[in-house]
Amino acid sequence: MITSDGVRLDADVYRPRGEDDFPVLLMRQPYGRKIAATVVYAHPSWYAAHGYIVVIQDVRGRGTSEGTYRLFVDDVRDGGETVAWAAGLPGSTGKVGMYGFSYQGVTQLLTLASGAPALATICPSMCGYDIYGDWAYEGGAFCFSGGLGWGLQMAAEQARIAGDEKAYLALLSASRNPPLNEARPYMPKVAEEFGGYAHYPDWVAHPTRDEYWQGLAPRDALADKPINIPMLHIGGWYDGFLMGTLGFWKEATRRTSTLQKLVIGPWTHIPWGRAIGGVDMGASAVSTIDERQIEWFDHILKGAAAPARPDVELFDLVAQKWQGFGAWPEAASSRFLASKGLSMTTASGGLGVEKMNDAVPDRIVHDPWRPAPSLGGHNAYPGGMQNRASLDDRTDVTTYTSTPLEAPLALAGEVNVSLSVSADQPSYDISAILSRVTPGGQVFNLTQGHARVEGASGGLVKVAMRATCATLQPGDALRLSLAAANYPAFAVNPGTGDAPLDTRLIDCRVTTLTVVSGGESGSFISLPILPG
Repeated sequence: MITSDGVRLDADVYRPRGEDDFPVLLMRQPYGRKIAATVVYAHPSWYAAHGYIVVIQDVRGRGTSEGTYRLFVDDVRDGGETVAWAAGLPGSTGKVGMYGFSYQGVTQLLTLASGAPALATICPSMCGYDIYGDWAYEGGAFCFSGGLGWGLQMAAEQARIAGDEKAYLALLSASRNPPLNEARPYMPKVAEEFGGYAHYPDWVAHPTRDEYWQGLAPRDALADKPINIPMLHIGGWYDGFLMGTLGFWKEATRRTSTLQKLVIGPWTHIPWGRAIGGVDMGASAVSTIDERQIEWFDHILKGAAAPARPDVELFDLVAQKWQGFGAWPEAASSRFLASKGLSMTTASGGLGVEKMNDAVPDRIVHDPWRPAPSLGGHNAYPGGMQNRASLDDRTDVTTYTSTPLEAPLALAGEVNVSLSVSADQPSYDISAILSRVTPGGQVFNLTQGHARVEGASGGLVKVAMRATCATLQPGDALRLSLAAANYPAFAVNPGTGDAPLDTRLIDCRVTTLTVVSGGESGSFISLPILPG
């Protein structure tokens, strides 16, 4: 197709057999259209065989499409024009739906902002709604290993398209083995020399949510636009974009009365199977998203009966089965940290209903030479659910564990922790991880959060953790683990307060954090404990 400004965008079109008219399914993506997100979805021909014209398009400046590639900048206009073009294809009913995950999910939200009349539904999966806070940064800290690796990957593909073999080979090698320990960690030499082929230099140059991010984010593109079509929202508990999925779903349900369904599986970003990190989640965890999307498209685009499914479907990470809800669970209950001052060297730290009368400090000494490592979760490798018992034995990790449960405890919803904390340096990080402790002593991460704090003075610091769904069993316990690093998911905080581009490894300082349990402002965690 040719855009209104004269740029040719290329697509593959898969057609079903038969002479009838068919609805169109559209995916707009940057990785070369032959891939078509088959890392998690069935091949487009499978969707075509179910009675759909399937269009897989290279976005502007990627694959073989013409034009200059600019991350998300042109996708509102290009997406809207592509929907109109796809609706007019021979054999089309004129109704268009969109699907895709990650980048391909963002292009759906930006196309929605175009107001294209033929766009009847979308199925955004695992994508950022606010690119700054849902993708590039978490709690003010840059998502280091993932952000650098993906930035180099995107730059390598752009160098390949440009025919720059030197840049391509350097970026390809670095993307597969990210250079995490150079003098300027946020700007390694390969990124400084060739990173301009993509977005990476801009991401680290803008460490706060400023006008740059507003120009990329679906949240801003949709701020004054109607959200008036039915949507199927898909996420994963261990996906890096979970809070983007939830953020957009909540906004859509607030702003429209059209049907909005939410499905959150146990998955990492890739793949969507039953092996979630180091744990087998059982047969129920195997992805049925392809079938669910066909059910959805058949209902919205073909008028078939609506599938008999709850509005909210959440996979229980411990019971290993799907739980249905009529709405997002909003339960919240506080559990207070308790300590004898030795929570970093023993398992004496507690997590209970009552707050201690006396204030007791635990001190975490963060040594940048041996930072607390990443394991499991949504932005580390290996990711997903892992046994982190050995990490909790480190003396730079302080733990607070509840007594063993006497009855099942069901969690479903968002988790937050509020910490009475101070530091001896002008900047520090806090990593918080909530885990299930089994009777046998295994420690499986359920959810986590990370925050970069500027200012050493004491106060109550809130760390926004991610949502979860898990029904703990009698004999299990809950544990909150705190550390001043989560490396390399997040770069080591040097303690200096320097901006990312000014950070040098040689300047990193030992930092001591003081976490206070009890007293007037005792630390606590807010848990989504379901009644009953």
